[in-house]
Amino acid sequence: MNGRNRTDLQPGMMVDIVLKADQRTGKLTRGIVKDLLTKSATHPHGIKVRLTDGQVGRVQVIHKTDK
Repeated sequence: MNGRNRTDLQPGMMVDIVLKADQRTGKLTRGIVKDLLTKSATHPHGIKVRLTDGQVGRVQVIHKTDK
């Protein structure tokens, strides 16, 4: 899963996002999704989310977690 489909994401998931300031370098930041900010079903650059620590960016990678 690459983070472009809103249906693939839900709060509590571990993801890697690219912050606005890191878009040029592509540096990824890992965290837990708190809120989904993009309202459309898909977005070509990734769904925008807010992490539990307050950082906002577009999802690049969704990590599988065993429950």
